[in-house]
Amino acid sequence: MTTKKYIQLILILGSLTALGPFSIDMYLPGFSGIAKDLNTTVAKVSMSLSSYFIGISAGQLLYGPLLDRFGRKKPLFIGLMVYILASLGCIYVNNIDTFIFLRFIQAIGSCAATVASVAMVRDLFPVKDIPKVFSLLMLVLGLSPMLAPTIGGYVTEDFGWHIVFFILMCMGIAILIASQVGLTNSYKPDTSISLKPKPIISNFMKVLKEPQFYTYAFTGSIAFSGLFTYVAASPIVFMDIYHVDAKTYGWIFAFMSVSFIGSSQLNSLLLKKFSSEQMILAALISQSVISIIFLLLSVNNLLGLYETIAMLFLFLGCLGISNPNTAGLTMAPFAKNAGSASALMGAIQLGLGALASFAVGVFVKDSVAPMVLIMTVTTLIALVVLNIGKRFIIEKIEVSNEDDIVVGH
Repeated sequence: MTTKKYIQLILILGSLTALGPFSIDMYLPGFSGIAKDLNTTVAKVSMSLSSYFIGISAGQLLYGPLLDRFGRKKPLFIGLMVYILASLGCIYVNNIDTFIFLRFIQAIGSCAATVASVAMVRDLFPVKDIPKVFSLLMLVLGLSPMLAPTIGGYVTEDFGWHIVFFILMCMGIAILIASQVGLTNSYKPDTSISLKPKPIISNFMKVLKEPQFYTYAFTGSIAFSGLFTYVAASPIVFMDIYHVDAKTYGWIFAFMSVSFIGSSQLNSLLLKKFSSEQMILAALISQSVISIIFLLLSVNNLLGLYETIAMLFLFLGCLGISNPNTAGLTMAPFAKNAGSASALMGAIQLGLGALASFAVGVFVKDSVAPMVLIMTVTTLIALVVLNIGKRFIIEKIEVSNEDDIVVGH
């Protein structure tokens, strides 16, 4: 593969990866404007975020079998068309219930991009390159929460929230054209895969029974729910507890993304010396120590704004290292069922993230401590799951710099 082709693939897969986060983050600054225009409350507008998460979760499981059955490009094309039309609907919507429903449809469309990008990494690159590619996709994923709320804030202020959805629609069109022109059909349709519910469920069960899958999918997803916790709690923590204004909050959010991006890029360098398994263990142990110190400081009211930022920065840095490696090892055993494995991994991650976000809504009110407690508990559970799950892996397919696949006993 030439360097030019490699960069082109990374850019297209990165844009597919970024579509979801942009769709979540870019319209957040417009909540009050949407509430005013649709004659409702901000609380009701936030239901459109919940419906989006439900749509992603359902879409993850829907597209897995479709991507394996029909190849990658057809389901991706249909999903992006659904996304474009739902975004267009959001521009002209005139009541909140329709808006909430359209956000659900928009999520189901964008999900095709998310699942296809992960599956295509497995199709297009040798196993030894997968964690490096995931690290580069993390760069795009990390840039999204830096850029999306900032761009969304300026667009909403100057042109109104409708234009945010116009921009998202244009992004969908650009990504659809780029993916259809620039991506090869990296996976031959497998007609043996049935789309009837029973075989689909049995296919997911087959993936789920693979010890390497459930060990690293659950380890990664439980640890990553710490990021969902931070995202859900950050407006309360920074704007309500520490009383920063919306503009400053945007800059803090951007600064935090630097940690996630930086560490995921550092991961690429460290993989030259260490295995993915070593990186995951080291990152989780570091994350556990950081979160316990963070918890002790928060319980004893020793945290100000800058201390909280510093501790969150370190916490997110650990996630930037563990996440590409858990994703790589989760996907490594699946050449045939990569689409289903990718979908199931996404659904698990999103489901656990939604639970963590729900916990934030219930417990985080006027103290940082509940947020930190959720982060600490999820980190420690992830460490326990990793150590128990590893005992069940008889043949471990892992990343190595010498070989494409190494099977360890």
